[in-house]
Amino acid sequence: MALADTERGVSNCGDSGSPFPEIIELNVGGQVYVTRHKTLIAVPDSLLWNMFSKKSPKELARDSKGRFFLDRDGFLFRYVLDYLRDLNLVLPDYFPEKSRLQREADFFQLRDLAKQLSPRVSKDNSISEEIGQSDTEEGAQQQCGPSSGAETLRAASVSGATRSPSLDSRKSGYITIGYRGSYTIGRDIQTDAKFRRVARITVCGKTALAKEVFGDTLNESRDPDRPPERYTSRYYLKYNFLEQAFDKLTEVGFHMVACSSTGTCAYTSNDPNEDKIWTSYTEYVFCRD
Repeated sequence: MALADTERGVSNCGDSGSPFPEIIELNVGGQVYVTRHKTLIAVPDSLLWNMFSKKSPKELARDSKGRFFLDRDGFLFRYVLDYLRDLNLVLPDYFPEKSRLQREADFFQLRDLAKQLSPRVSKDNSISEEIGQSDTEEGAQQQCGPSSGAETLRAASVSGATRSPSLDSRKSGYITIGYRGSYTIGRDIQTDAKFRRVARITVCGKTALAKEVFGDTLNESRDPDRPPERYTSRYYLKYNFLEQAFDKLTEVGFHMVACSSTGTCAYTSNDPNEDKIWTSYTEYVFCRD
């Protein structure tokens, strides 16, 4: 069909003279997005503008379902797409991925977006990582009125001690690691080499603690934008090695305090020569005092 030969879309009524449809489906790192053609070409000379205005659909990579494919961070692309819709940058109050989002902005050649995400350098050459943090501090200084250089230095020292990342990183709390696995029991009740097959390691606990411990190895796509003081049970890790998760927790002062496991026979047969397949769910509770 004509639609299958050109591009995957909801409508073929695109811009006049454009081979692309009005509605376009994208696969960005496994995340599916649906947007308008005019949104993708909102910023002239950007990567997406060149892809969807200077090239033909046949020149672009596709996935198995015909969607245009981009091998980039699918979670962060949502903020790139939001920016393209009205050319405004709006991020959650707590957003620790600014440096990675800036890298995405550079890749997509969105210069204004990358500029807004770049760390601010104050008059004393210190870098403010949080957008809006310096504005809040400036407002507080204006309310307090002018002060001498010594008082300003003393206040900055106290503020720095209060905001010390080393103190924040040592907050106490609990993190629960869970996984579902499977194993087989064959003839003579002998367990084969595939005893433990871990599909996904889940992380439950306070958002700030989980991000502190696991950093970039934490997948937040199932529960994005959750404030640091809230709890979640929807995070999971980007790897399948329990020992790697345990090492991460040990490095920042956590120790195991409890664990539990359950097993269920998922498949069995009357044929004694066939293996029984069991599934299990295991949780490990870690604490930092």
